[in-house]
Amino acid sequence: MDLAVLWFGIVAFFFVGYFVLDGFDFGVGMALPFLGRDDVDRRVMINTIGPVWDLNETWVIVGGAALFAAFPEWYATLFSGFYLALLLILLALIVRGVSFEYRHQRAGARWKKWFDGMIIVGSAVPAFLWGVAFANIVQGVALDANHDYTGTLFDLLNGYAIVGGLTTLLLFFTHGVVFISLKTDGDLRVRARRLAARSGAVAIVVAAVFLGWTAISHFSPVFLALAIFAAVALVASWIANLRGAEGWSFGFMAATIALAVVSLFAALFPDVMPSSPNPENSLTIANASSSQTTLTIMTWVAAIFLPLILVYQGFTYWIFRKRVTRDHIPQEAPEAGGTDDTQQPVTA
Repeated sequence: MDLAVLWFGIVAFFFVGYFVLDGFDFGVGMALPFLGRDDVDRRVMINTIGPVWDLNETWVIVGGAALFAAFPEWYATLFSGFYLALLLILLALIVRGVSFEYRHQRAGARWKKWFDGMIIVGSAVPAFLWGVAFANIVQGVALDANHDYTGTLFDLLNGYAIVGGLTTLLLFFTHGVVFISLKTDGDLRVRARRLAARSGAVAIVVAAVFLGWTAISHFSPVFLALAIFAAVALVASWIANLRGAEGWSFGFMAATIALAVVSLFAALFPDVMPSSPNPENSLTIANASSSQTTLTIMTWVAAIFLPLILVYQGFTYWIFRKRVTRDHIPQEAPEAGGTDDTQQPVTA
């Protein structure tokens, strides 16, 4: 197999992992004002992702590093042309991470409310902008003969891209709410299932519009097949949630996001960044990739370390597989630097 094509698939794999895993982190953060009736509810919700959110976030770091090493031309064009959008995503991720760590440092209600707001914003902004970015990549952007982006940030906020952003926003939101129902118990679990039913119905409609739009503009048999499978998985997740099968619902939602991301990469292939004004200026797998020597070394490194990373991540999820309940949350917030005697690390 051509190593450049292989690494196109590996980059896609990293982004699939990132969107599936950090996707439900975003959803949990966005769900705080909808499900958090009091501070204990909000702490329970945050604690569901407390042991794993930073591990999930590293997938985008590894994906970016793989993109830089395997496709330097793609990396350069993407990060220079989409600089402001990616900067907003980075700032939002920083704000969210800081809020997770600092929220529990003081017991004051105003202090916690401030950081809760930053968690919500820090989750919603990336959830929307990642969809905008990928929609623009698939649709094509204004590239000149030097493969430099000649548009502006507002050019990226076109109709197709906004629908793509709303699609990822709603999918991640529903993914997170389903995860809350899977990881909690009692009244919060019931309310999460009800909210997932409502948000899932909206997500089905918006995702159908986006996938249909993509199919019309960038039709390929492979994309169409993957898009249909993604749609079936999304509907199956919604039905499983209605029946109270949280595990199946979460699994189908993860499959939906994975298939949707793979379908976008399939629609993109063999380009990595199409040029909308002049196709001759497009970046392709062939003209954007590193040398064969570099790709060979990277392949050996990935073959050794990627299985270890997957085993470690799986082990982490197995260790923290139990549900989080209100009984695990003490009545009073811990003092700065203190710890809770719970079955999971507490970040709330």
